[in-house]
Amino acid sequence: MELQKIILYYGFAPVADPEALKLWQRTLCESLGLKGRIIISKHGINGTLGGDMSALKKYVRQTKEYPGFKKIDFKWSEGTGTEFPRLSIKIRPELVAFGYPDEIQVDLNGVVNGGKHLAPYEVNKLVEERGNEVVFFDGRNAFEAKIGKFKDAIVPDVNTTRDFVSEVESGKYDHLKDKPVVTYCTGGIRCEILSVVMKNRGFKEVYQVKGGIVRYGNKFGDKELWEGSLYTFDSRMAVDFNEDTKVIGKCDKCQAPTKQFYNCGTVTCHDLILLCEPCSKVATNRTCFHDQSKSHDRELIG
Repeated sequence: MELQKIILYYGFAPVADPEALKLWQRTLCESLGLKGRIIISKHGINGTLGGDMSALKKYVRQTKEYPGFKKIDFKWSEGTGTEFPRLSIKIRPELVAFGYPDEIQVDLNGVVNGGKHLAPYEVNKLVEERGNEVVFFDGRNAFEAKIGKFKDAIVPDVNTTRDFVSEVESGKYDHLKDKPVVTYCTGGIRCEILSVVMKNRGFKEVYQVKGGIVRYGNKFGDKELWEGSLYTFDSRMAVDFNEDTKVIGKCDKCQAPTKQFYNCGTVTCHDLILLCEPCSKVATNRTCFHDQSKSHDRELIG
């Protein structure tokens, strides 16, 4: 069996005909035997795909031929070939569902007026130069930070990305408007939008980690500013950047160290429960009665 890989990527560029792009992408992926999830909007493309390494390389080459997609940063990770049950390609008003499709503008260079991109070494340099003045701001759903985050980061109380605008406008973070704020998320796409949201609401110095946690973790592991595991929106659920990764997650039932999420057994619930191995073997621990309207945004992929 050929070496299996997973790619995570996004590209912001004007898409005049999302339906045509969808048809082309479906034909391309099916011809290469790739599975995963792709979202297309008038703003660009966002995807996570798994399959044979040679097939993914062909996909990357051909996708980069689309106007505006040449500079897409494809992030690679190990795969098994079982992460995705099928191929799903959908057209949406937004690449990430913030609920404000007109919040951003894009051109062939990407998002207009977003936060300044910092490569992993530039993130470290900023902290070295400005110390505790630098604030890390988590751009993910709050549950993702339970198993991994940048040290001392602010984790907003959000269940889905739709909560971010009201959270930023709440006034909780107004004291940060004159500080250097570094936003971060899995692969970078959520921060492309979050950084615009923050700048549009008075935050003066906003950065984003280029390539997201994936790129930073692949460079430094959890030996520098990142600690713990990375939550992923596929069957893996969590990946580590080092063999001796620190476990910062705590079991929802007994508070023992763990990084393993489990799907809630309640049919109407889409939440995840963080459990240690002993607690996971108790059937009642894997079931809750949460309000479905508060369930996590499980379709987010970057």
